[in-house]
Amino acid sequence: MLKRSGATRGQRSEASGRFTEEDRSAMKERAGELRPASSGCRAKQQDREGEVLAKIEEMADPDRAMARRIHAIVKASSPDLTSRTWYGMPAYVKDGNAIRVFQSLQQFKARHATLGFSDKASLDDGAIWSTAFVLSEPTAADEERIAALVKRAVG
Repeated sequence: MLKRSGATRGQRSEASGRFTEEDRSAMKERAGELRPASSGCRAKQQDREGEVLAKIEEMADPDRAMARRIHAIVKASSPDLTSRTWYGMPAYVKDGNAIRVFQSLQQFKARHATLGFSDKASLDDGAIWSTAFVLSEPTAADEERIAALVKRAVG
């Protein structure tokens, strides 16, 4: 089932006002992702598909199964997108900008896995529209909707 989501990534621990351990871990992952690009290491940049698949395999079920399916849907519906990790999560990129990100529920100890789109995604629909969706055992109809959202996001 695909539902609209209120994102929790980047929230600070209510008790301490500091970033959570999950947030700090994601920030470290992001710093590592940026190093190859800034150092000009082309071989490292080209191997991003392998990094995404490895991150997916590190996930526990049911996230791993969902991430595998989402990856297949994205690749089939928009083969021009490239894969890379973004804050340690599988992301899909157009012109150097992350368009779509899968966030596992374990990543930030969230209640649900989410499918999120960045501000670079072309999902505009009037004055208000969703950019993140909860994933909970997507059906065939939900998978068709995901494919349509990905195609629309790419423009």
